[in-house]
Amino acid sequence: MHRTSFLALALALPALADTTLYVAPDGSDSGSGTLKAPFATLVRARDEIRKLKPSSPVTVYVRGGTYELPATLQLTEQDSGTPNAPIVYRAYRQEKPVLTAAHRIAGFVAYKGKILKTDAAAQGMHGVYFRQVFYLNQRQQLARYPNYDAANPYAGGWSYVDGKAVPMYTDVPGEDKHTLTYRTEDARDWAHPEDAEVMVFPRYNWWNNLVRIKSVDRAAHTITLAGDCSYAIRPNDRYYVRNLLEELDAPGEWFLDKATETLYFWPPDNNSDPAVYAPRLRTILQIGKGASYITFRGFTFENFEGTAIMLSGTTHCLIAGNVIRNGGDYHGSGVSVNGGTDNGVAGNDISAIGSDGIALSGGDRATLTPAGNYADNNYIHHIGVFYKQGVGINMTGVGNRASHNLIHDTPRFAIQFSGNNLVIEYNHMRHVNLETEDTGVVYTGGRDWISSRGTVLRYNYMHDSIGFGQENGKFVSPHFSWGVYLDDNTGGVDVIGNIVVRAYRGLLHLHNGRDNLIENNIFVDGKLQQAEFSGWTDTSRMWKDHFPTMMKGYDMVKDQPAWKNMRNIGTSPEQAVLPGGLIMSGNVFRRNIVYAPDPAAKLFSSRNLPLDHNEWDSNVYWHAGLPLKIALGGKLGQVDFDEWRAKGPDSHSVVADPLFVNAAKDDYRLKAGSPALKLGFQPIPVEKIGPYKDGLRASWPIVEAPGERERTSAAR
Repeated sequence: MHRTSFLALALALPALADTTLYVAPDGSDSGSGTLKAPFATLVRARDEIRKLKPSSPVTVYVRGGTYELPATLQLTEQDSGTPNAPIVYRAYRQEKPVLTAAHRIAGFVAYKGKILKTDAAAQGMHGVYFRQVFYLNQRQQLARYPNYDAANPYAGGWSYVDGKAVPMYTDVPGEDKHTLTYRTEDARDWAHPEDAEVMVFPRYNWWNNLVRIKSVDRAAHTITLAGDCSYAIRPNDRYYVRNLLEELDAPGEWFLDKATETLYFWPPDNNSDPAVYAPRLRTILQIGKGASYITFRGFTFENFEGTAIMLSGTTHCLIAGNVIRNGGDYHGSGVSVNGGTDNGVAGNDISAIGSDGIALSGGDRATLTPAGNYADNNYIHHIGVFYKQGVGINMTGVGNRASHNLIHDTPRFAIQFSGNNLVIEYNHMRHVNLETEDTGVVYTGGRDWISSRGTVLRYNYMHDSIGFGQENGKFVSPHFSWGVYLDDNTGGVDVIGNIVVRAYRGLLHLHNGRDNLIENNIFVDGKLQQAEFSGWTDTSRMWKDHFPTMMKGYDMVKDQPAWKNMRNIGTSPEQAVLPGGLIMSGNVFRRNIVYAPDPAAKLFSSRNLPLDHNEWDSNVYWHAGLPLKIALGGKLGQVDFDEWRAKGPDSHSVVADPLFVNAAKDDYRLKAGSPALKLGFQPIPVEKIGPYKDGLRASWPIVEAPGERERTSAAR
């Protein structure tokens, strides 16, 4: 089934002496589990189902209120349902049950100025070294230097590494990955710097690291970290330091003294008697290997330290219509589906998550056996709070799907994928890449030669890929971002029927891509150019460095029957180099509309691109009547469209206004008489893109949270 699947079927089954149980905050686990004598906990309901061993459907209705879990709710194979007897845990009617991993902490007294303190250990948190605090349904700031700047959340609130700037892509011999030199104005006098940690974007500004401090040399102005970052820390890299009582100097900041278990807090509303919530669990719900036909529907999962919901090796389990918010650390997601088959994450509202909103995996790459796991009809926003490689949906494996999701306000990609025969369709993704550079709305790579072959991106609406990074020693935005980014030798991906609008560097990037089909898309308003085609040569460092990995990937599948029909898989890395040393080949750019309103923007930029081994044709190009310019790269210089066509590409393409209904209002439907329709362009079903009304949606209509769109609009 294409949308949300088996639950509707299960609920439509004829009643076979169904079992109904009830849980309520004022219930008792010694009760009978009826509406009048409900259980108090989900654990008690789970255990009752185990005793019943039901052969017909079971529904556990959970009444509204807050349920503070003392331990992760764990379900295993013995808690499974069957196709005819699914197990459903769900909210009772329209009530709002809240499952929280946090414990309430109150009893604050005055400490210093507006800072309060309380004994966390005396309130049930002895031995719990929590790393997050929530107040009024908002995550509070762990005391830091410099302070968080709410008015300028991405460019403000940073210190910068001292020293003379080095070009990002220039290697420096002898660099280490754990030394930071701070500027004189950032010198601080910390009693216990070893308790603190540094949040830093090292070298490339692709993502950040969060690493504990080992020592500080005040004379040398250096901080030595207890572990390595992903890359060397370089001059002008941005960072802040957190978890120091001396830095608790702003409303909303807090600090937990690990030795005394004293919690210090400056309430943002100056409340002298606040109650905060601190997580004592990493995970709220864990459904383990072998469990099947279990649904959780209509809950709020909040205030967790790691990943709220984890499905590992399950089948036909569904997480639907929930609110999942306020939780997750550097490694923590909203929902993780790790392996298994036919599991769904559908209709949820997911926000304020430490890393990924949803992580999907599963399936076998060698045999191309699909997992059939899916993320459908979810609303995901403001994720990647701590891990800036955190994305809306992270997809790996084989035969998984992300569809009809709305994703916005992410530090990096909306969707990152790596695997085979994945489907990414009907998603609305906007205002992404707010804190990183060299990035896209959707992203994959192919350094192993076989990723992400067989994957289809179709009928998605992607717009406002922002980008944030360094240019001439200053941090700027927008910067260095694309729409669709097929990186590092990506092969065999279909990009069909998408609308991609506004990205700084370009709307499409094929980085040594091969065998990709780019067809029937609408590309609008790339600031610098509309698409980039960047190839390698056989002498390129990237080709040489990754060649062993590419051969290993190819050898893994070359004799597998399931791979025989994969497009051009018969060409091995050893056979890929063309006469003259170029590599990039087999890509088709056909029946697309490319619309460039910026007078300074180019149509295409390229380098190391063999025109005779890639195809462009039957496209409609429009630059508001201005000449189309294509940069061929290196000594080949720049050519206009007639010169480009004389070299072979685009023999049937036209330069004409595509006749959008209203491009100024982002309405990219085509008027009758559009030249694109005459070339075979198929209208894109825009009415199907994004979330849809459904009984499994957590909210409808969706009220979109304010973010970068509103912030930048207000600034104009």
